[in-house]
Amino acid sequence: MDEMQVRNLKPQDCIQGFQVRPGFYEMNGATAFPNGVNFTMISFSAVSCELLLFRRQESVPYARIPFPPHYRVGNVYSMFVFGLKIDEFEYAYSIDGPYEPEKGLIFDPSKYLLDPYAKAVTGQSEWGKKLSEEGFYKARVIQHNFRWDPPSRSFPSLKDCIIYEMHVRGFTQDPSSGVSHPGTFAGIREKIPYLKELGINAVEFMPVFEFDETRGIREVNGRRLLDYWGYNPVCFFAPNTSYTSEVEYNREGKELKDLINTLHQNGIQVILDVVFNHTAEGNEQGPYFSFKGIDNQIYYMLTPDGHYYNFSGCGNTINCNHPVVREMILNCLRYWVTQYHVDGFRFDLASILGRSEDASPMSRPPLLESLAYDPILYDVELIAEAWDAGGLYQVGSFPSWNRWAEWNGKYRDDLRSFLKGDGGFAQAAASRILGSPDLYPPEKRGKDVSVNFITCHDGFTLYDLYAYNQKHNEANGWDNTDGSDDNRSWNCGEEGETDNPEVRTLRFRMIKNACAVLMCSRGTPMFFAGDEFGNTQYGNNNAYCQDNEISWLNWENAEKNRELLEFFRFMIALRREHEILRKDTAPCSLGFPFTSLHGTMPWDQQLAWDTRVLGVMFAGRDGQGRDDILYLAMNMFWKPVELQLPELPAPYCWYPAVDTFRGAEAVIRKEELLADRRYVLQPRSVCVFLVKER
Repeated sequence: MDEMQVRNLKPQDCIQGFQVRPGFYEMNGATAFPNGVNFTMISFSAVSCELLLFRRQESVPYARIPFPPHYRVGNVYSMFVFGLKIDEFEYAYSIDGPYEPEKGLIFDPSKYLLDPYAKAVTGQSEWGKKLSEEGFYKARVIQHNFRWDPPSRSFPSLKDCIIYEMHVRGFTQDPSSGVSHPGTFAGIREKIPYLKELGINAVEFMPVFEFDETRGIREVNGRRLLDYWGYNPVCFFAPNTSYTSEVEYNREGKELKDLINTLHQNGIQVILDVVFNHTAEGNEQGPYFSFKGIDNQIYYMLTPDGHYYNFSGCGNTINCNHPVVREMILNCLRYWVTQYHVDGFRFDLASILGRSEDASPMSRPPLLESLAYDPILYDVELIAEAWDAGGLYQVGSFPSWNRWAEWNGKYRDDLRSFLKGDGGFAQAAASRILGSPDLYPPEKRGKDVSVNFITCHDGFTLYDLYAYNQKHNEANGWDNTDGSDDNRSWNCGEEGETDNPEVRTLRFRMIKNACAVLMCSRGTPMFFAGDEFGNTQYGNNNAYCQDNEISWLNWENAEKNRELLEFFRFMIALRREHEILRKDTAPCSLGFPFTSLHGTMPWDQQLAWDTRVLGVMFAGRDGQGRDDILYLAMNMFWKPVELQLPELPAPYCWYPAVDTFRGAEAVIRKEELLADRRYVLQPRSVCVFLVKER
């Protein structure tokens, strides 16, 4: 139906003084038109539904408009209300139905319910300020009129990305960030020149869906703790209003769109960390503000006696493969792609998305297959965190249809162990560096599958990985019982902060080792914001509740630890310059295979339990047809060893481009051609060798 036809619609009924008619049943949520607003709500078990209209910032509705019985078609209530102006009201629903908790039916018409398809949510516009005493959310109707600029260039495929994971607030909230709008979308926009200089071409935002950071607010040792990370969504379609520098009202998420638009203009893609495994409503003791009151037994996985399955670790589990929920998730992702121009999604605890309604894992989950083949989502990246809190671990086996990439948790674990010198990990480390073909056979999983990371938001920062042997989460208030105990970290001789120059030198070397290996591995590298300049969380490996200096980036470290920052910049540029690190290219003219493993002697591929020296060579040709050969050498032993590199025909010779043992001079600016292919690998160091004609 075009706009002219809508303008010519005539009311059919008058309810509570409002002119109404049956609405458009295939338009979910609230949709604005020139002469009114269309409201559509789906509920399978409800017996009646009322639309509630509120003045801005008021908690008592000024109008209650019941949907007439004949406005219901199947399980869909739809009504067009004439004369409403979207900047003058907010809305919610009241739904009545049976109350039979043992069957999962808990309807309560006294509750005001948030529209699951709400595009903007009101109630918590100011960060850290609790929801009103009434404890309910309202929605706003918006119209999308944003003018997007065409991207400045075509975006690279996943294998060519450097993913930078960040928390929207924590990235710029600290005064040291120097931005005008700290802790907001606008604050990130001010830091785009920094991201470009670093070499980042993809950012992954931790949750930006509307969430309640005051959920479970508490005080520990005089410090207020919040749900800082945001992994408890309130509404999937609405940006978090607390992340805007100004209170947005009917502004169609403009500040987030401005940010994404500017990132695109600077060649940086945007990936959203999305949470479709649970909601902030929690279990029986949790709040009741949306899904519970609409169709509790449909939106959540319930036990036979009506209780909540908890495969998310957060109290409830979304029933993702129910057709209604599946369609909502699809519509949501389409919305973020079409209206916000998002380039990809990372799915939190994605294994839940593959569970059936009885909670068992499915071999061909309908939701995952639908996402893989959806035409609107065809060009966006789909990245799975391929495990859940219920014990389902699917790294390497996540249902993919050659479309899904994965956070490679085994890369993190195996490389952490190998890099700190543990025995028994050389073979696993070699496989991870080569793109984990044991997990992702190209003939079965396709390419661009492994997202490699050593650190992320969940766990130690890269600095803390080499500053702490144990987690130090006392500030979280759970007696240090929360957070993972499997950290595979090493404090380099002293726990925590130290002035010992030898320990600090070793820590910086270990950080550079990790960076060099990450950037020289097949797959897509990802690291957590601040790792590039030694950001610390003071040993806290589960800083989900720390809205303070524990989680905020201290930008003074960018200058204090400039040698780390410069090393990251160099390694990112090195990866970009050598395509052979990212894929098989044309064959090398010297006859070398695309990838090969080596020990202290060339072509020695015997990797024993006590092997701590590993060489990986990548060989091919660059875009100009020139031979492109790179040799990554790792000595995780605590003594120096002599390395012999593969023989090269004249006039070629090897030279070291990186040697992390050289400290601040780890990037070797002056070419040192090797006369006899021999090089001493110093203790706990990583070197990168390149080939040059004499």
